[in-house]
Amino acid sequence: MQPRELAWLRAHVWQHASVSLSKAAQQRLKWFDYYAQHQRNAALACRYFGISRQTFYRWQRRFDRQVLTSLEGRSHAPRRRRTPTWTIAQAEAVLQWRRRFPRWGKDKLAVLVRGQGHRLSVSMVGRILAEAIRRGVLVESPRGAVGGLRRTTAPRPYAVRKPASYRAIAPGDLVEVDTLDLRPVPGVILKHFTARDVISRWDVLEAHRRATSTAAARFLRTLRARCPFPVRAVQVDGGSEFAAAFEVACQAAGIHLFVLPPRSPKLNGAVERAHRTHTEEFYQVMPFALELRTLNRQLVTWERIYNTLRPHQALGYLTPAAFLAQWQAAHPECH
Repeated sequence: MQPRELAWLRAHVWQHASVSLSKAAQQRLKWFDYYAQHQRNAALACRYFGISRQTFYRWQRRFDRQVLTSLEGRSHAPRRRRTPTWTIAQAEAVLQWRRRFPRWGKDKLAVLVRGQGHRLSVSMVGRILAEAIRRGVLVESPRGAVGGLRRTTAPRPYAVRKPASYRAIAPGDLVEVDTLDLRPVPGVILKHFTARDVISRWDVLEAHRRATSTAAARFLRTLRARCPFPVRAVQVDGGSEFAAAFEVACQAAGIHLFVLPPRSPKLNGAVERAHRTHTEEFYQVMPFALELRTLNRQLVTWERIYNTLRPHQALGYLTPAAFLAQWQAAHPECH
């Protein structure tokens, strides 16, 4: 090795000791150490380190012997970033809806802001949300569990398995009902009843202190009163709250009662998805009362928002109320 090369190696080794380099930069420095120690043979260095010649020569052009940090990687961000094209009014409209309903995504928000006269694509709504989060203008609500486990019992006399031939083709043909344990604070347990019509996605909600068959029977009365269509069949799991008084109430009203096989919540998928929606979009992000009467008034308000304001992806971003209006207009004989 030539004296000049040795002098350079000694100098840059001393400099390396006083400069903090990343592991990647230290590895690149080893390339050029090896290259200098082996008669500046680039092919040999590339084979030794398993890199391509293009990579070696690219970093050799960038390498400044006086500045070892020149071996650090550079940002790949574009030098010229696209200037946002949305207006302040459009951004405010998106953020107002998102703050009101923190679990509604860009698809639903795009439908709502278009309804206010703002011409925004779904992707632009997403960029507005991302920019607001990056700047700290929008703070996302934390996700946490509020549900608990439930116990099941054997099937009851009146309830039967849903026949394979039974098909729900009109609103009210099949309404799935289930309960959810809520534990908002230590020592407080609430039982949230949810009913979802599988055709229109119309939901009815009510909270009780206990999940008893008497409470379930009262919820059945609430369901029939708040559904804008007759309920012809109800599907439940094997929970004890859907026995006794609940069975009697279904039989007295002439409502078919279908019970699921054990350990098969996927067969009640519509109401299970409803539990997630109401947990994420109501219980986790909205202040709710622990006093039962007040909580149920709040649930009525949220139920109205869900059924008449919230766009539903499975309905082509219609609300359940709008879907029902279209369905009834197309099937006047079913009124």
